[in-house]
Amino acid sequence: MKKHIVCIGDSNTHGYCADPADCADGGIRFTEEQRWTRLLQKHLGEEYLVIEEGLSGRTTCFEDPLHEGLSALNYIYPCLKSHETVDLLVIMLGTNDVKERFSVSAACVAIAMGRLVKKAQATECWGGKKPNILVVAPPPIGEGMISSPVGPTMGNGCREKSLELPKYYKEQCELIGCHFADAGAMGCEFNQIDYMHLTRNGHAVLAENLAKLVPELL
Repeated sequence: MKKHIVCIGDSNTHGYCADPADCADGGIRFTEEQRWTRLLQKHLGEEYLVIEEGLSGRTTCFEDPLHEGLSALNYIYPCLKSHETVDLLVIMLGTNDVKERFSVSAACVAIAMGRLVKKAQATECWGGKKPNILVVAPPPIGEGMISSPVGPTMGNGCREKSLELPKYYKEQCELIGCHFADAGAMGCEFNQIDYMHLTRNGHAVLAENLAKLVPELL
């Protein structure tokens, strides 16, 4: 059986494209040749199966008062069980958690991530092996977000909290025993329209960096 790598995340894992001119077919979702998950599959080769589990608006554990079904905490168990046996779980979440309407600090988002990881660790999907989880801190939101079209719904303070996430995520990962990577430190760029979604190049850079890291974790 191939090594199963489950990638759970938000719109940046789903492949949302805020700039149709940046998308190969002019759509609002990057194509299979552009999304970081598909590029990661291409880099890793046929011995691996990279499974996309992206959902726009998804949070670590917070229930969104405006949209239903966005908490990863409520989804992680059936997700992992449906893809059993899991060899590596990659989680890239946090951009939505810093929305003003959730009223939580970056430190609290990290605690929420820790809660999600612990539930994943406790899910019997690892084929008798030790749970293997990589938390990826998303790139920090750009300065122009607040004046962009998504600014009014994201609210104030998002960028500041997103800048703090890597520090707190790293601390949580060390505490609960999982791997950590920082997409911002990899140079994964956001677009200049909403300042919070990866560009085509950002997807490529993320895939290239994870392709080097993932084999070391398996």
